Parts: sequence; structure tokens; C-alpha cells
Amino acid sequence: MNTPVVDFHTHAGGWSASGYHVNSDKFVELMDVAGIDIASINCIFHGDAKRANNLVSKIVDNYPDRFVGVGFVTPHYPEEAIPELERCFGKLGMKFLKIYPDYYGKPVDNEGYYPIFEWANDNNLIIMSHTSGGTGSLSDELTGPLKFIGLSKKFPNIRWVLAHSGNSTSGQKEAVLASKSSENIYLETCTSYGSHGTIEFLVNEAGEDRVLFGSDMPLLDGRFGVGRIVTAEISEEAKKKVLGLNAIKLLGLKI
Repeated sequence: MNTPVVDFHTHAGGWSASGYHVNSDKFVELMDVAGIDIASINCIFHGDAKRANNLVSKIVDNYPDRFVGVGFVTPHYPEEAIPELERCFGKLGMKFLKIYPDYYGKPVDNEGYYPIFEWANDNNLIIMSHTSGGTGSLSDELTGPLKFIGLSKKFPNIRWVLAHSGNSTSGQKEAVLASKSSENIYLETCTSYGSHGTIEFLVNEAGEDRVLFGSDMPLLDGRFGVGRIVTAEISEEAKKKVLGLNAIKLLGLKI
């Protein structure tokens, strides 16, 4: 299959709890092995958002044809969030924002996020958030996919991308319900819980135009992420959209 592959969900930086750290040269090698042309890369592993975004920006500068920068801010430091958003999307040229409510310890629809969401809404931003449902973890309470139904109504100019699409089977069902509630809610494919038929379910229920390939590299293997889509029982046109065409359109990339 000859089609561009754009990974919507990859990570930079180090995660000491897991011993994870991959430099940008090695990352490109992993992308090549998996057949990934462009990776949207974020860094959520540093509480200092400026440090995290500088790392992402450096990677993009080193490999401008292979990476798309993704910004990160946290409500832990509300006085710093808006200036950092302005820097990310003004000076650094980031393409969208990643949030991780698990680190904040409060639900994604908590008012602590509202200044960030208001700025994003005023600037027609894309926000990708970690989501989880039915896993039995605290994350379910913080990032359940159904929470984005209310958020999409309150902040209608934001395009919301539900990372992991709720993760478990029951979470995926919630993610599909959320996507059906608003044209501004997109689903993303990487998961640690995906059962057989997950890709088919997401595409058939949410629509082939609203599903984005993500690998979670290097935390998960990019080859596995691509393979799940290539071997899914969906049309070839749907595979091309999920693997990259949808991301190209959403991000306004020129490939």
C-alpha cells in the first residue's frame, strides 16, 4: 500500500520510572522500521512545560521533514500556561496541544483547565488528551471519554482528539458515543488494551474520516500500531485515511 503514514501520538524525553529514553536519531530509525513518514511528537514527562516544549522544538528543528511539534502545558502552573501556549503556537510553530490530566490529578473537565481551553477555543486549536474508560484505574475517573461531550459543547472551536479512544473495550464504546455527539471529536488508535476488531469497530462506528493512527512510540512498538490498521478488515481507502490522510487534512500538512 503506497500512502503517507502520519503518527499522531509519539513521545520525546525521558521517563525514569520505566527507564525509557530514546534520542532523536534512534527515534527516526524506529520510524523507518515501522514505515512511519511523519511523527507528531510531544513531551509530557517534565513538569516544566517550557523545558518539555524546547526539547520537542529541538527534535523538529533537527528533522523538520520527519516530525511535527506538539505543545504541552499543565494547569499546575496557571500563571505560566497562557504565555507558554503563546510561545508554542507563535514562536515554536507547534501544530496542536497535548494534555495529560492524570498528572494533574483532576478530571479533564475540571475548571482548572478552563483558562487553557478558553485560549485554545479562541485560537481554534486541536487538543489531544489521554483518555481511559473501563480499565479500573483512577484514570477512568479523570479522562472518561464521555467527559468530552460536555467539553466539545462548551468549547466548540477546539478539535478534540481522544488518545487511546478510551483504551479498553468499554472505554472505546464511550469514545464512539462521544465522537457521534460532535464532529469535533476524533479518535486515535494506540492502546494497551485493544482487542481483536478494535480498528474495525472505531472506523465503522465513528466513521473513517474521524479516526487517526497513533502508535505511542517509543512506549509501544510502531510496527504493531501500523500492522493493526494495515491488516484490519476495512476498505483500502479507509486504511489510507486512518494511516495518514486524516491527519494531513486535520493538521494542514503539505505532503
